[in-house]
Amino acid sequence: MSDDMPRHLDLKKDRGLAVTWTDGSQSFFPIAYLRKMSPSAEMRELRQQMQDNPLTVLPKNMAEHDGPITATDAELVGNYAIRIRFSDGHHTGLFSWDYLRQIDVPDQGDPEAPGS
Repeated sequence: MSDDMPRHLDLKKDRGLAVTWTDGSQSFFPIAYLRKMSPSAEMRELRQQMQDNPLTVLPKNMAEHDGPITATDAELVGNYAIRIRFSDGHHTGLFSWDYLRQIDVPDQGDPEAPGS
């Protein structure tokens, strides 16, 4: 496990998760991106299926959800992860700090943050 842990987390349920890391760097993860990149077994399998076949049928809960995906709740899991509950009912992925660093994409800054 990396020594780099969040110093500050700020979840805006309708926009995304802002993280300030102990090294001073910052990351922003839009809610839709977090939902898509959930580390749950179900989503890992779905991402693989979609990579192999772009015409993969989405699971019923994803296909029937109206409106944009939002976060409805979040909880810290020990000192190593955060679990986010999404408006479509998904809640099984644990976003470890290492995994968040792996999926961090530069320039996904919070569109409503000063200087963005």
